[in-house]
Amino acid sequence: MVRSPNKWSYLAALLVAGMLLFAAGVPVQSAETKTLEGTISDTMCGAKHMETNVTPAECTVKCVAMGSKYALVVGDNVYELNGKADDLKKLAGAKAKITGSVDGNKVQVTGVSKI
Repeated sequence: MVRSPNKWSYLAALLVAGMLLFAAGVPVQSAETKTLEGTISDTMCGAKHMETNVTPAECTVKCVAMGSKYALVVGDNVYELNGKADDLKKLAGAKAKITGSVDGNKVQVTGVSKI
């Protein structure tokens, strides 16, 4: 007697085939290495510092010490900067060129230089 496959075998085969087709059609999104130019600030203040009795550099360093992240303000965009904190601290409030992996509004910093 020949045994025929049951409906669960067909469903499993369809599920595997569907997963393979889906995986083949989904583009993989990865971070892109770029160089951005802007002003080093922090994510809490962005382009407008809240501390009015200190310089933008002092405000940035103070906010980062309280838990904010370094940021690069480029026009209306604010990019969160990760890595190279010592180099970013030296250029807080100044115009800088940042190189790194950009993923949306986050940058994994690989290089920092003053403009």
